[in-house]
Amino acid sequence: MSGSTQQTRRVILASLIGTSLEWYDFFLYTTAATLVFPKLFFPSLDPFSATLASLTTNAVAFVARPLGGVVFGHFGDRVGRKTVLVVTLLVMGVSTFLIGVLPGYAAVGVIAPILLALLRFVQGLGLGGEWGGAVIMSLEHGDGRRRGFNASWPQVGVPAGYVLATGLLTILSFVQSDAAFLSWGWRVPFLLSGALVFVGLWVRLKVTESPLFAEVEQQGAKARMPLVEVLRTHPRALLSAFTARIGVDVAFYTFTAYIIVYITTQLELPRSYALNAVLIGSALQLVLIPLFGSLSDRLGRRPVYLAGVVGAAVWVFAFFPLLDTKSFPLIALAAVIALVTHAAMYGPQAAFIAELFSTRLRYSGASMGYQVAGIVGGALAPIIAVQLFQTYQTTVAVSVYVVAALAVTALGLAIAPETRDVDIAAEPETAPRGIPGQVGPFA
Repeated sequence: MSGSTQQTRRVILASLIGTSLEWYDFFLYTTAATLVFPKLFFPSLDPFSATLASLTTNAVAFVARPLGGVVFGHFGDRVGRKTVLVVTLLVMGVSTFLIGVLPGYAAVGVIAPILLALLRFVQGLGLGGEWGGAVIMSLEHGDGRRRGFNASWPQVGVPAGYVLATGLLTILSFVQSDAAFLSWGWRVPFLLSGALVFVGLWVRLKVTESPLFAEVEQQGAKARMPLVEVLRTHPRALLSAFTARIGVDVAFYTFTAYIIVYITTQLELPRSYALNAVLIGSALQLVLIPLFGSLSDRLGRRPVYLAGVVGAAVWVFAFFPLLDTKSFPLIALAAVIALVTHAAMYGPQAAFIAELFSTRLRYSGASMGYQVAGIVGGALAPIIAVQLFQTYQTTVAVSVYVVAALAVTALGLAIAPETRDVDIAAEPETAPRGIPGQVGPFA
């Protein structure tokens, strides 16, 4: 095995472990926001209002993610990908550990939910800088013909983190009484993050810097203000990255977060029905995401991505009727097929977005396009879904909302080029022109 191949595999492993830990932290909060935080931090509210308030604190992270993308993206394009990835892992790990020791409303009153929202904001900052760096490091190392496959591995961190977080919370809630779980059991996975972060740091410190960034640095071609240049030279790429992600996020958080609310509050079933169903689908995604990433290397990013969009738009109308059966096998089927369609979108997504931008601006551009969409998509999706059902008393309204978001994603794919064969090492002044009105090879 060549040194280059070894280093590529090491980078992919480091990206996978790091993103898995970051998403573990992130999903711990998302799951706890539906199961624990309404009772612990908003006990004076009725169950519906408490759940809504808890989901709102969850959404704070999505507001912070673009800011994290801007700040860490700037330094990723100025200082280097590797250094920034070490910092983002520390930011996420420390904030998650602190949530684990946070007192509840009964102990400190209104200060508790305020501190909770603040720490969730810090989590969002860390994740906002993490995604772009992990994807780009995987993309910029190794064989250019396998960029879709390589860049898909950081995406695997999402289901891996979900499996770790939800699996651990499920086990704890199963072996403990409700009182013990609400009192201290839920804190264990958050505190565990403090130890896991050292594993991630140990792996990440062993990888080398991106060779494409090192070349830009050697040539003295680094951008002084990367985000400003992105806005000036890559506006259509930003728009495409933003719109192509919205529907993916809305579908994902409907299939994985709102399902918990719907099953426990509307169907009055045990939360284990929802958690275990999504857990099975997420475990399957560990294989499917790199499979679809690899498929995009052969068929192109857009065809594979669009197949997932169409699949999700159709399946969402079967999703809720299957939940309404109250049969766990059918609920699991609903979640599994839903997450298969998500994997088809998510597998090629990382390479697709990163390939839209030139090397000297890639961290800032990819992070900004990806993370801003998270506010419109993931942050609001569970809240809008709850409100739509509360208003119309039918899941059809939620399904129509998901389809509308997926239509926006289809538009984002339509205005973008096929990026599979672009030369990601080329810079704007030497690359062929593409989309009119956009500077650079990624038009």
